[in-house]
Amino acid sequence: MTPKIQLALLPGDGIGPEIVAATRAVLEALDRRFSLGLSYETHEIGHASLARDGTTFTDAVFEACRASDGVVLGPVSHNEYPPKAQGGLNPSGELRIRLDLYANIRPSRSREGLPHYGRTGMDLVIVRENTEGFYADRNMHLGPGEFMPTPDVALAVRKITAQGSRRIAQAAFELARARRKRVTAVHKQNVLRVTEGLFLREVRDVAKAFPEVELEEQLVDSMAALLVRDAARYDVVVATNMYGDILSDEAAELSGSLGLAASINAGESHAMAQAQHGSAPDLAGKDLANPASLVLSAGMLLGWLGRRHGRAAFADAERAVDLAVDGLLKDPATRTRDLGGTLGTRAWTQILCNGLDGGSGRRP
Repeated sequence: MTPKIQLALLPGDGIGPEIVAATRAVLEALDRRFSLGLSYETHEIGHASLARDGTTFTDAVFEACRASDGVVLGPVSHNEYPPKAQGGLNPSGELRIRLDLYANIRPSRSREGLPHYGRTGMDLVIVRENTEGFYADRNMHLGPGEFMPTPDVALAVRKITAQGSRRIAQAAFELARARRKRVTAVHKQNVLRVTEGLFLREVRDVAKAFPEVELEEQLVDSMAALLVRDAARYDVVVATNMYGDILSDEAAELSGSLGLAASINAGESHAMAQAQHGSAPDLAGKDLANPASLVLSAGMLLGWLGRRHGRAAFADAERAVDLAVDGLLKDPATRTRDLGGTLGTRAWTQILCNGLDGGSGRRP
């Protein structure tokens, strides 16, 4: 008997519970169609957890995530959380660090029927280092990565390591080898000579093991401009944490909408689906949220699980949900309001599920 695949669902804040519910409905439809053997556990995080447990992310929830095969994380309002000492942990950052989810993989491509600005045929993936860099919550063993020696001086420490640079480069080249065989390494080595020099040293060394993959290097400011000029020329882009974060949002908008921006956070033994956008508390509870980003991210998670467990049906499910979303986007009548349609969260999810399982989809 094929073993069950356990998913931990973390609804989060704002629109998180609505789009996680929609994503579960889509996963259930895919399970019915492809016999994936999925099971689910839902765990509170964020404001709901803070009110009940005094922290936004309990150790028990972390252990449940570590014991699962994959995690689906809803958006969180971490900017509204109290300080860490008062229980305000960022679940996204905590999971990335504690599960060593070092690769944040963010595809962006143009889709038929939607206006886009990256030229016809845009189809790129940004592979972003996820566990170090300038971000204060993931670059120090003890203490903050930002500090103020005086009330008028603020400093931030950026951490770049050979190991972190090498393994994100490895992930990028492996992905490019299965795509169009081109990697663009983004950097600012002309100014940050030491840290960017270390990153580029490791990227160039990894490139030697992939002679069939072309490597080019691009300054981050030039890269931001070139994405606007002609995003279609790029295949796989590898970058350190902050550069990858910024460029992936730019690429998502150029491809049509941040609301369609899928992503997974992957490591050696764990992976987490996560929408690129935020929690949009102003839309919460109004049936207005577009769940496509998290739905597509969950599809990417299925693809990762299929490769990890040798389950071809999971790759079929990932392709099916991607094609089904494409089909809905072609027609304004089957789009959500943010993309020029009229559908709410539940209606869009229902139509998607019906298409995936032949009309037997149930309302989320």
